[in-house]
Amino acid sequence: MHSSPAPPPAPDGEPVRGPVRPTGLLDVLGVASVVLDTEGRIVLWSPQAEELFGYSAQEALGRSAARLMIHEQHFDLVVKLFADVLETGESWAGAFPIRHKDGSTRLVEFRNQRLLDDRGDVYALGLAADQSTVRRLERDVALSTRMVAQSPTGLAVLDTDLRFVSVNPALERINGIPAEEHLGRALAEVLPDLDTDALESAVRRVLESGAALVDQALVGRTPADPDEEHAWSVSLYRLEDALGTVLGAVCMVVDITEQHRAQVEAEAARRRLAVIADASARIGTTLDLDRTASELADVAVPELADIAAVDLLEAVVEGRRSILGPTEPAVIRALAVKAEHPSEALEAADPPGRIARYASDRLVTECVRTGSPVMLAEVGPADLPRIARSPEAAEQLARAGVHSYLAVPLIARGEVLGSLDLKRMTNPLPFGDDDLLLARELAARAAVQIDNARWYQNARNTALTLQRSLLPSHPPRTGGLEVASRYQPAGATAEVGGDWFDVIPLDGGKTALVVGDVMGSGVSAAATMGRLRTATNTLASLDLDPARLLEHLDRTTEGLDQSIATCVYAVHDPGLRQCRIANAGHLPPVRLRDGHAPELLELPTGAPLGVGGVAFSTTTVTLEPGDRLVFYTDGLVETRRHPLDERLDALLHLLDGPDRPLEEVCDLLLRTLHQPDNSDDVALLIARVVRPG
Repeated sequence: MHSSPAPPPAPDGEPVRGPVRPTGLLDVLGVASVVLDTEGRIVLWSPQAEELFGYSAQEALGRSAARLMIHEQHFDLVVKLFADVLETGESWAGAFPIRHKDGSTRLVEFRNQRLLDDRGDVYALGLAADQSTVRRLERDVALSTRMVAQSPTGLAVLDTDLRFVSVNPALERINGIPAEEHLGRALAEVLPDLDTDALESAVRRVLESGAALVDQALVGRTPADPDEEHAWSVSLYRLEDALGTVLGAVCMVVDITEQHRAQVEAEAARRRLAVIADASARIGTTLDLDRTASELADVAVPELADIAAVDLLEAVVEGRRSILGPTEPAVIRALAVKAEHPSEALEAADPPGRIARYASDRLVTECVRTGSPVMLAEVGPADLPRIARSPEAAEQLARAGVHSYLAVPLIARGEVLGSLDLKRMTNPLPFGDDDLLLARELAARAAVQIDNARWYQNARNTALTLQRSLLPSHPPRTGGLEVASRYQPAGATAEVGGDWFDVIPLDGGKTALVVGDVMGSGVSAAATMGRLRTATNTLASLDLDPARLLEHLDRTTEGLDQSIATCVYAVHDPGLRQCRIANAGHLPPVRLRDGHAPELLELPTGAPLGVGGVAFSTTTVTLEPGDRLVFYTDGLVETRRHPLDERLDALLHLLDGPDRPLEEVCDLLLRTLHQPDNSDDVALLIARVVRPG
């Protein structure tokens, strides 16, 4: 075995990295080698010569080359050319027709030159290749060179060490770096602002597998346009020679910045639509002001911000218009705050329910005063005091890493209600125009829901105040009875209803117990309830039979704008130890007696008040000391999800058991039976017969 000679040094003086394998180009050309002596006889004949001319070495060696290969008409010219090369030592090159062994004629490219051996003997070397093959390769090289040079696609060749070997003009323009500054350098050295690690990994995979990589996305900046981010489509394929030797990789680069920006804008638009659709479904599910504000904050985090706060001007919450002067502070009530992660920024925010004064120089004050968004894409130390409510809060925001701020006004029906306050800490991107557009759209949609909720809340508070003012304030004991009562407003979207109860002392130690429910809701129902309660008190003083009293109430109700109400009216007589009861379309009371299961009193249901023309009847029930009567409105037991019988059974089950304080029983029934989302209010009245003395 013999060792390969050491590789020759590179042109720059450094040794090459290892033996260089042949490229196979000479094999493609099929270059034939022929050596002639001074007499023109063939002394050396290569296998390629045998293939090109058709003669074997045995047939060619020792014969005159001119006689063997040249047509007679060119004989003298060839002899002269041969003599000139040997005499002058100057090479000759050109195409010449030769005669193949099979009798055909073909054009061959020749390179002829004089040789000298160590004894001074002269020979002629002829290198020959088929002219059509040479011309084809010349055309291919010329075409490739022109295509690479004129291609609008950036092209680069990287060697197996991932260093630039060649770069076309298009890539020079894309990178903004001359071709010569690419050569011999790695990707990261030429383009430090790109994610070259990912690109180099992709090139290595292509070199190892031979599988081309098409349309690999690359985003970044180059010296050609350092201030703008561009996008490119990069395709890679392995470069091999005719023998399959891996020479490197070809990198094709197409600028797709416009398409990329269009895709980014389309994705941003899709995201905005998705968020807006989500907001439409999630914001305004109820007419509760605090919940509506909380729903807006939930949608904004984390889609828009790391922390979001929804604030309303205090005057707006109270139902008044608020117009701020240039130097006036903003009195703001925090309704909701939401953070993706716990942080000091959350501690710096006003907790829900707190009322704070923000000076005129605060950004949130500017937002609600002008009705225009305020955006600080980059928040500096000097900006934090204008964002926070106090110096301490500003320090908390700084420690939390707040770097971008956006406040958009909540405007409904031409009135500024408050603001949506957004901050970013963990999200590294600053707020931009797309974020502003989305925030304004969310604020505009949510503001209408918030405005509806605050007007509803104001109306509800008015009706509730009216209703509570109309309900009695009775002593815990009266006429031989211990009584307890509750009024629970509706917990869902319905307005305050017309439920009421009353305890009316009568002559002779008797007591009238009343529970009723005006159909409908709001101020109108509360007003009707007040009129019916007044009428009931007036009629009760006449000591009428319960059925007779309901007949008078029925006629009164007919004159109240087609109002309809249900009512149970009972008169307890401690002397007779009995209770006379009449029912106008209401749910029956429950009687509790020691040693007996709770029971629904069997009373004629009667028709609701306001229907007219229906007689009522009075039922007398016995009540002993310790017995209890439970009166209630339908809001306690009726739901949309359960049958009424099932709910009445649940009521009886809760009332079964040992005697308890009446106040405790009221709380138990409301806590257990009244659903938080119930759309009806509840009136509850419990009376226990006390022992005389």
